[in-house]
Amino acid sequence: MKKVVLAYSGGLDTSYCLKYLKNEQGYEVHTVLINTGGFDDAELKAIEDRAYELGSAKHANLTILDKYYDKAIKYLIYGNVLKNNTYPLSVSAERVFQAIEAIKYAKSVGATAIAHGSTGAGNDQIRFDLIFQTIAPEIEIITPIRDLKLSRQEEVDYLSKNGVHYSWEKAQYSINKGLWGTSVGGKETLTSSQPLPSEAYPSQLQKEGEEKVILEFKKGELVAVNGVADKPSNNIVVLEKLASAYAIGRDIHVGDTIIGIKGRVGFEAAAPLIIIKAHHLLEKHTLGKWQQYWKEQLGNWYGMLFHEGQFLDPVMRNIETFLEDTQKTVNGKVFVSLKPYHFSLDGIESDNDLMNTGFGQYGEMNNAWTSEDAKGFIKILGNAQNIFSSVNNETYE
Repeated sequence: MKKVVLAYSGGLDTSYCLKYLKNEQGYEVHTVLINTGGFDDAELKAIEDRAYELGSAKHANLTILDKYYDKAIKYLIYGNVLKNNTYPLSVSAERVFQAIEAIKYAKSVGATAIAHGSTGAGNDQIRFDLIFQTIAPEIEIITPIRDLKLSRQEEVDYLSKNGVHYSWEKAQYSINKGLWGTSVGGKETLTSSQPLPSEAYPSQLQKEGEEKVILEFKKGELVAVNGVADKPSNNIVVLEKLASAYAIGRDIHVGDTIIGIKGRVGFEAAAPLIIIKAHHLLEKHTLGKWQQYWKEQLGNWYGMLFHEGQFLDPVMRNIETFLEDTQKTVNGKVFVSLKPYHFSLDGIESDNDLMNTGFGQYGEMNNAWTSEDAKGFIKILGNAQNIFSSVNNETYE
């Protein structure tokens, strides 16, 4: 029997795909769920049980939190990546890694085809297909929902006809949770004017007042929270728990989709936003001007290519090498204040702090040069614009 691996989530679309591939296409269907931080053990077990009930020949739950951090999130932090200065690539990054692990799994079990439940109107179809065709061009890609242009009701009717009577009532808000943030979609995000209501977000305000948090970085990585050292992926979870109690990290991202239409999605990403902003502040103190400038350019490009599914382009490895090299001196503590619905960065402490009073204090005192040195520097600095103005008789009223 032909063998297909289905990237499976347990939702309506992938449940339809499982039944359709088995009943209509005659495949032996192997299901795989790639967990990037959005599922607990009970949820994983429930999804596995449902897969077998629907006819999966073999189901696998693969949790890849540490790999996801090491290969993706680490560089998003190094690059201070916020798409359109807003969005920390919560879903787009995890989709790429779910695709990578799914196609590797398909190869390992000898599948001749791989399937996913994406529609033809979103970004995920591109992310999945680009990864699949790059890593395993010999494996056929099957996309029943996209190819058959199915409505949600048509999927429900088909499953019901085939003896599947789960409740498929659509939730008012779609939630996609992962290690690097949670996306939130609803009727409001289909408009250009309406905000998501507070109750749409999974984390509600639980704490009032203010709480101080100390984040410690070593070579750009978050190695401790409040003095407790742990691996970075665990520290992200710890910080998320602390900050989400203050309902921090809510926003709406508006951007250009890969297929050229505008898209709008809400998200909640307390830990990612705090970490990126804290890391960026530490860099302002510990990196030189041109390091920061080129990091900003390349980090922006890295985030754009990652978001659009181009993660396997070799230039991404080149940019990662540059970003990692810049982190040698990004060491120290960042002091953060958590408050209801927002946070503030209070300052840093670092042995690599370039704001060193031994050389001078901005606007106050110079210790490492004389007034004559300053005058000569300013004169030479102005040479180019002085020459241009003189030659071209430029005057400014």
